[in-house]
Amino acid sequence: MAHFDVYANPDRSERSHTPFVLDLQNSFLDMLDTFVAVPLRAASFMPSRITQVHPQFTVAGQEVVMDAPMMATFPKRGLGPPVTNLRSEQFEIQDALDALFGEH
Repeated sequence: MAHFDVYANPDRSERSHTPFVLDLQNSFLDMLDTFVAVPLRAASFMPSRITQVHPQFTVAGQEVVMDAPMMATFPKRGLGPPVTNLRSEQFEIQDALDALFGEH
């Protein structure tokens, strides 16, 4: 797993509103069975949001919103291959995490 990899949501029943999850965990912790991630929700599912903690990205042609306050651990079991990697958006992702944890 690579830092900022994006995966299809492992919970198929939620994919209509949360199609992806974004891996936030540092790669040196790959030996763990879980990873820290945030849901990437369909933009249409989150019409009202706080832009500082809910940045928007395009993943696989879909507009998605990073739901930073809903950060959680996810099991690695059952994940398919990464859909993409958002390393190019790392500063926007980090800004959202800083806003969430009080660095702004």
